[in-house]
Amino acid sequence: MEKITSFILPAVTAGIIIFGFAKGIKVFDCFAAGVKKGLSSAIGLLPPLMGLVLGVTMLRQSGALEVITNMLRPLAQISGIPVDVLPLAVLSPISGSGSLTMFEQILKNFGPDSFEGRVASIIMGSTETTFYAVTVYYGSVGIKKTGITVPAALLADMTCFVVSAMSAGLFNS
Repeated sequence: MEKITSFILPAVTAGIIIFGFAKGIKVFDCFAAGVKKGLSSAIGLLPPLMGLVLGVTMLRQSGALEVITNMLRPLAQISGIPVDVLPLAVLSPISGSGSLTMFEQILKNFGPDSFEGRVASIIMGSTETTFYAVTVYYGSVGIKKTGITVPAALLADMTCFVVSAMSAGLFNS
């Protein structure tokens, strides 16, 4: 199986090139135009992505994450979300790498089979980095007004946080 998978990408690439030549398409010119468009998209995305990375770093380093977590404590207790999972819940809509770091800390501190570990695992498998996705997808096509996208996505994330605690509670041993 390993040998088959190592030939898939070269076979698909060769197939595309052969198909292009058969149709009379200038394959290299199309490739170069695609690369140029991709690079301009990447350059256009750099400022918002850098702002997002800077914001996450400031959130963590300034202690604001702790302040936000402390403010959300009563809400977490009502909804059943473990207080120790709150930093993950706060970071997961913002930063994939930041939430992965929090997730690893939760697993290290409580273990993967703990209630906290199960809730964190469900959150990691069920949520999206909302602000990153909006930045990349909307930014790549030049949309500046996101409308109801962000509030709806954040509501979906909050629903996931509560349902993850409820789901993990079903199997609490």
